[in-house]
Amino acid sequence: MVTVLGVDACPAGWLAVGLHDGRFAEARAVTTLLSLLAGAAAGSVAVVAVDMPLGLLDAGWRRADTEAAALLGPRRGSVFRVPPRAVWQEAEYDDARHRCRELTGAGLSRQTWGLARKLREANACLAEPGGDRLFEVHPEVSFRALAGGTALLPRKKSWAGQMARRSLLADAGIVLPDDLGDAGRTPPDDVLDAAAAAWTADRIARGRARSLPDPPERTAGGHPVAIWY
Repeated sequence: MVTVLGVDACPAGWLAVGLHDGRFAEARAVTTLLSLLAGAAAGSVAVVAVDMPLGLLDAGWRRADTEAAALLGPRRGSVFRVPPRAVWQEAEYDDARHRCRELTGAGLSRQTWGLARKLREANACLAEPGGDRLFEVHPEVSFRALAGGTALLPRKKSWAGQMARRSLLADAGIVLPDDLGDAGRTPPDDVLDAAAAAWTADRIARGRARSLPDPPERTAGGHPVAIWY
């Protein structure tokens, strides 16, 4: 049995959707991403796919973000360009914005800076036991692949968008139950994003996934930098 997790950041911390052999198995909200890596470290979870940038370059912008934005076209606004590592080492937004301009010639939006705490948490997990099974995904890229690579889905916070995404997941064998227990308190779009991440995690575990870019870039330490789908 292949067990994987798809993870999305949520108000409570992180929302994880688990699949067994490509079928829905569980949904749970946890406070730390590290707590989800225990199963991966023990070998019971093959892949943990998370909607958060993993792998920070020393200079320049990541090709993963540029290629994902180009692929999504009208939905490119859902992709944040991730600046170099030194920017995320700053403590305050204004300092980070100035450092970003020094290193890239461009500024840093407050929306992107809003990722800072969880981005740091996720990247710290790469060095932990089970971190080698942690992969970066982008739900909109995954949903585009689920839709056959061409369909432009309604926005994910709309009723039509959420129903379309739930149907795509069901068609792929991931049937989300109406009752998710405590995890059901999580916003619906976070649940759908975590499920799409889990779909990609299963593809990674089976050697069927693709990456942006292909092949991935590498950090100075050799970690691959790519968005998988």
